[in-house]
Amino acid sequence: MVNRAPADEPVAPASPAIRTVLGDIAPADLGICDAHDHLFLRSPQLPGQELDDAEAAAAELSAFRAAGGAAVIQWTPYGMGRRAAELPRLARESGVRIVSATGLHQAAHYSPELLTRVGADLAGLFVSELTEGIGGTGPRAGMIKVAGGFHGLDRHARQTMTAAAEAQRATGAAIGVHLELGTGALDVLDLLCGTLAVPPDRVILGHLNRSPDLVVHRAAAGAGAYLAFDGPSRAHHATDWRLPEAVAALADAGFADRILVGGDTTTAGARSVNGGPGMPYLLCRHRERLVRTLGADLVTRFLTANPARAFAADWARAPHHSR
Repeated sequence: MVNRAPADEPVAPASPAIRTVLGDIAPADLGICDAHDHLFLRSPQLPGQELDDAEAAAAELSAFRAAGGAAVIQWTPYGMGRRAAELPRLARESGVRIVSATGLHQAAHYSPELLTRVGADLAGLFVSELTEGIGGTGPRAGMIKVAGGFHGLDRHARQTMTAAAEAQRATGAAIGVHLELGTGALDVLDLLCGTLAVPPDRVILGHLNRSPDLVVHRAAAGAGAYLAFDGPSRAHHATDWRLPEAVAALADAGFADRILVGGDTTTAGARSVNGGPGMPYLLCRHRERLVRTLGADLVTRFLTANPARAFAADWARAPHHSR
């Protein structure tokens, strides 16, 4: 049985809606949102730093809630330890709305055997997890996560993005894109929105802060995509000190409605409960710095109205897709 919202969970009266692990909600009910983060994550690229402790995830959500947070979008895709079965309980106990992801990351995060197994019908897999449930019986995913490469798109990226585009057409779901070190945004848009005809406002480009190229930022926002600025930096990226400048430049150019912010916690050591910045940093530090530059009203839009619009989809109107 696919997990649905309990009686006390608000349900969107009509599309568009945001698909959380407890069911669909009206966009206006999302609240203050961390638009890109991870409660669970496992990869051979991060040995010994797995996010796989459910109680640590619960503590992190509690800390985020105490800082004023109301929703988290978990961008962990298929095959990377999403722990989807844990998410409904964590959402109920914390009071934080959680959106889970389907999709695939870069090939380096998977075994060749897994990629061969799922490669025959990636679009079908994505659609099934969005509409039926993760694993067939778990909560439904509410977005699609894919990934580009460093300043380019390899064959795997093109394959997964092609499948994501098909799944997007079948469901209306937003596509979140990991940009390697923040690069390749325009290549991604050329493929997804040009060749594959995905509406630009269904694309969310992640890690733009890691490549603070203001010309590219304006071009991507001008095309109609959402831009996710997430951090803090874990490798001396220009994330922190350039963030207010980059976001202010976009807002001044008329693209304040395209901006999302998130935390992107990817290692156990980065969790606030383990002494790192974790999810609360978004609201306790990043928000504070942005408010000083842009004012509270605009930053509140980045945290509420923008993600509510970016992650909403017309699920009820999605045509049936057979695997």
